[in-house]
Amino acid sequence: MNIHFIAIGGSAMHNLAIALHQKGYQITGSDDTIHEPSKSRLEKYGLLPEQFGWFPEKVNVTLDAVILGMHAKQDNPELIKAQELGVKIYSYPEFLYEQSKHKTRVVIGGSHGKTTITSMILHVLNYHDVKVDYMVGAQLEGFETMVHLTEENEFIVLEGDEYLSSPIDRRPKFHLYKPNIALISGIAWDHINVFPTFENYVEQFSIFTNSLTNGGIMVYNEEDSEVKKVVEASEHSIKKYPYRTPGYTIENGTTYIDTPDGAMPLEIFGKHNLQNLAGAKWICQHMGIDEEDFYEAIASFKGASKRLEKIAESSDTVVFKDFAHSPSKVKATTTAVKKQYANKTLLACLELHTYSSLNAEFLEEYEGTLSNADKAVVFYSPDAVKIKKLEEVTKDQIAKAFKREDLIIYTHPEDFKNFLFNENLKNTALLLMSSGNYGGLNFDEVKGLV
Repeated sequence: MNIHFIAIGGSAMHNLAIALHQKGYQITGSDDTIHEPSKSRLEKYGLLPEQFGWFPEKVNVTLDAVILGMHAKQDNPELIKAQELGVKIYSYPEFLYEQSKHKTRVVIGGSHGKTTITSMILHVLNYHDVKVDYMVGAQLEGFETMVHLTEENEFIVLEGDEYLSSPIDRRPKFHLYKPNIALISGIAWDHINVFPTFENYVEQFSIFTNSLTNGGIMVYNEEDSEVKKVVEASEHSIKKYPYRTPGYTIENGTTYIDTPDGAMPLEIFGKHNLQNLAGAKWICQHMGIDEEDFYEAIASFKGASKRLEKIAESSDTVVFKDFAHSPSKVKATTTAVKKQYANKTLLACLELHTYSSLNAEFLEEYEGTLSNADKAVVFYSPDAVKIKKLEEVTKDQIAKAFKREDLIIYTHPEDFKNFLFNENLKNTALLLMSSGNYGGLNFDEVKGLV
């Protein structure tokens, strides 16, 4: 097949391009800018466009399909050309469904935890040499790409994102996969630029639940009241399997999970991750991995990239980098680190970087999210607010929203960096939470603080 990618440089898009190239397809692509690591990885496979920009001449009738990324706009000249020529246009999730409609589709959904749960499942399957197709939103140890597609594998494991499919397809991605087996880890309002009310956001998970194939399996976190409500209210003919946080203890900075064979040490920690593990176990069992084999494999799981990722440690200091940015994730991550390192001072830093987090009306959702930190810092860039064309957010609004009188707030990258590099980190757990990089913070330099 000849396939052209419009906006090939995206995290998901470039991985799909590589996966299809490895499958033997002829791949071309365009983008107006491509950052690392996408750039180097596309270059390695000979897929990096010679020039950045949009070139309608790349789109012609010899193409079997065009895959359209979210980064492209509706007036993209290559998209317009494809529409004029009648070339088949797929969104990313639509194409993944086309590649997997004869397979058993396992889809992991939820406002938080979906990348980690998908990563846990793939780690366990890989440990036991079970070959599956997959798409996951983080780079995993032992896996070259974030997307893998074959003709022969029976299962495909998909991380089910609730964000929109493409500039011309406003359906949430996870509505398109029609799972045979699915999971919902949690529901906490996010993406307010496309789901303006909480009710509208929750509705997307009801639609997802009802999109399962008849007789399909839904694994769900019964400790999340919204998830429980959505799944248990569904009258769709599916089988429902609830899960909850397993028993665990923390000793000398190590978390032990209760298993039928006694307490077992884990590489990961935090109640939310133990909850994720319980969901992953159910899914693996439905895929043919028994409980004993699951525990054997999960003992060596170190976590997904940027998800509570330990980047530096010494005898008295530990530094974590985490993708947390939505209120529920910030609270869960902060709580987990404080519990794990109860004898250390927790310095929690949060960058408000996403559309939702920089929205003045949404800010109040952050109330109490940093309350478990001994010292809390919020960084945001007024420039990012302008770029997103949002109403100006003030320091006072942020201080009021978090309901924390001693909250430290920075708006300039250099000021935040100076604070961090002059801080005494003795007997400290430093937690850096963001989907950005604090205006250009070099994390390798941060490692040098320890």
